[in-house]
Amino acid sequence: MSYVEVPGAQVPIRMWADPSTVEDVAMQQLRNVATLPWIKGLAVMPDVHFGKGATVGSVIAMKDAVCPAAVGVDIGCGMSAVRTSLTANDLPGDLSRLRSKIEQAIPVGRGMHDSPVDPGAFHGFATAGWDGFWGRFEGVAETVKFRQERAIKQMGTLGSGNHFVEVCVDLTGCVWLMLHSGSRNIGKELADHHIGVARDLPHNQGLVDRDLAVFVADTPQMAAYRNDLFWAQEYAKYNRAIMMALLKDVVRKEFKKAGPTFEQEISCHHNYVAEERYDGMDLLVTRKGAIRAGSGDYGIIPGSMGTGSYIVKGLGNEASFNSASHGAGRRMSRNAAKKRFSTQDLEEQTRGVECRKDSGVVDEIPGAYKPIEKVIDQQTDLVAVVAKLKQVVCVKG
Repeated sequence: MSYVEVPGAQVPIRMWADPSTVEDVAMQQLRNVATLPWIKGLAVMPDVHFGKGATVGSVIAMKDAVCPAAVGVDIGCGMSAVRTSLTANDLPGDLSRLRSKIEQAIPVGRGMHDSPVDPGAFHGFATAGWDGFWGRFEGVAETVKFRQERAIKQMGTLGSGNHFVEVCVDLTGCVWLMLHSGSRNIGKELADHHIGVARDLPHNQGLVDRDLAVFVADTPQMAAYRNDLFWAQEYAKYNRAIMMALLKDVVRKEFKKAGPTFEQEISCHHNYVAEERYDGMDLLVTRKGAIRAGSGDYGIIPGSMGTGSYIVKGLGNEASFNSASHGAGRRMSRNAAKKRFSTQDLEEQTRGVECRKDSGVVDEIPGAYKPIEKVIDQQTDLVAVVAKLKQVVCVKG
């Protein structure tokens, strides 16, 4: 489908979703974003839903300004995937051992490594820039500096919520590895700090929603945020790279006889800011729950823990600021899911997947998410499907 245009105060709201199906609170958030004086465009993805300040599933392009709440608190959250040489025939009938080995290698929830992971220990891992990256930690907000040791030990860990590690099989029988995570708690602390700073700035006092407070160009507050933002985005990227290296190591050991090899990794942020040029203007493009889908860009659009995911290639649609959805998108809150569904429902909806099926992950049940096939169908002018994957192992945070 192409987009539907809804009038907005400063710019039209381009929606790759049926406006009548979007919750009222989310529509109000979109209208609020469209009132910002600095905004030059707003694109809405088919997985759109209510978020803090700005909806999840929105792409906000502004001139000389950025809204930290529109980036989100998990700065740099995103996906990584890689196709392996293994096939479905190489997988054992009982996948519980494989899940256990993954959980032993990659700490989940609030867990962290006992000692920092050495990236140089992994075959083929690119360590260029690693020391410089950690050296720049000295330049981030003072409020989080004392947590450097924690940040180092959290590098290569999954976190909680909707973060996951999966082993998947595509329609041709090829085995893929996939994971979803972000900048862990260090990114959240940086985000919370800067959101608080932005709210108190004089130019933000007349906004319709204080959560939409922005930093503007050529100010020390903007410079400080951009420094911390880009550091946290890099942290998230390194975090996923370390986890993928740990995951590959597990697979090499568990399938030693098959001698698995791995193709080039696909990686994409979906809570981040990028400097991009549209209509002759240099803009700061914020993707909150959206991925870049420039012409030829590979991306990952996951469904829920029982439905499957898609590998896609961007079509370079500038109307969406070269963007696409980041997943299926929630259709109900976590609390609503816990009230509506039981562990029995979870077992039924995740049948055939080796995963947790306890009350702690009921809020991640497939029924709490929009149908991934419909989300893909609503953005055929944004991405082309490269592969459809079905998870056989899912490790949840």
